[in-house]
Amino acid sequence: MTVRGIIFDINGTLVHIETDEGNEQIYRSISHLLKYYGIRTNRGDVRDGYYQILKDQRRRGGEQYPEFDAVAVWREFILDRAGRSGVTIPKNKLAVLPHFLAELYRGIALNCLELYPGVREVLDELRPRYRLAALTDAQTAWAVPEMRMVGLDSYFYPVIVSGDLGYRKPDPRIFALALKRMHLHAGEVLFVGNDMYRDVYGARQAGLRTVFFASGQGQQSMDGVEAHYNIYNFGELRNAVRFFEEQG
Repeated sequence: MTVRGIIFDINGTLVHIETDEGNEQIYRSISHLLKYYGIRTNRGDVRDGYYQILKDQRRRGGEQYPEFDAVAVWREFILDRAGRSGVTIPKNKLAVLPHFLAELYRGIALNCLELYPGVREVLDELRPRYRLAALTDAQTAWAVPEMRMVGLDSYFYPVIVSGDLGYRKPDPRIFALALKRMHLHAGEVLFVGNDMYRDVYGARQAGLRTVFFASGQGQQSMDGVEAHYNIYNFGELRNAVRFFEEQG
């Protein structure tokens, strides 16, 4: 095949990431901060309220593979708890506070964020020859600064983030959107991911050739689903690309 583009999943594929959303410091810190705006709450209310709104948001979306919008979740939480507390949040504060809370939530939860060995070297080799895109099930408020933190912010166009869309992989629309913005057809593009269901199954359903990176993160197997090529360290992606290019 003629390979003209490569789409990468990010977390678990390019980046080793570990988070702890159960860390009580997240919810304690947010509750303390909101006191400065007159909002009466506590860490348990913050935790339970956040997840309830997130759940309701996904359900209201009516999608088969629903995704949430963390900034919108925090905006709804702030407005609801401000109303219960009998206070009004100034418009200029309301414009920035939900995004800040999303960042604060993620920043405290984040325990590890680092590139897998060989990622930068391989991307530097691929970038002059192929169109590189990123497609991630994540939130823009998290994904963009995290890509910047590990030095990946200049490698990809487009960067598709599921939190901006309301649906996530393996929804075929998210792969179609990446291809449309790359101006390429499925038969010209490889997808590299670490999750056999969301990445490999989803990309195959969209007509893409798939490379599965067995990084140990994500779903490692799925009945009836196989990648076109498996790699066990990121440097082996070079061999995978050659394999597809040597096919007729």
